Amino acid sequence: MDKDDIWLVYDGECPVCKSYCKYIRIRDAVGRLHLIDARQPSEVLDEITAAGLDIDQGMVVKFNNTLYYGADAIQILTLLSTRFGIFNRINYLFFSSKAGAKLFYPLGKAIRTLLLKVLGIKYIDNLKQKND
Repeated sequence: MDKDDIWLVYDGECPVCKSYCKYIRIRDAVGRLHLIDARQPSEVLDEITAAGLDIDQGMVVKFNNTLYYGADAIQILTLLSTRFGIFNRINYLFFSSKAGAKLFYPLGKAIRTLLLKVLGIKYIDNLKQKND
């Protein structure tokens, strides 16, 4: 893994997560963005699980060998993103500050939880799998 690259671990079955990943654009100068589906085995998911981070309760971004979780993940990703396009401008408006990320991230998480229930999609349960 190149330490300058960005690793975004998301739920590949969640419509909100997939849409977010489809539209987020990272600045070229920052590095490459790697999208990792948390429903598939990966080295990064193993690292997240070992750190005790519940992927069902928050997205994870790995950047410069640091794991960012939940609101911190969306904020760092926003700060590394371009401002081009309506999606990225709105994303920057809501998530570029620590206060904005802490305020609005739980709303996105609640929408994800509701969607998963409505669509009958099970949680990933990465921490439970570790303990089995």
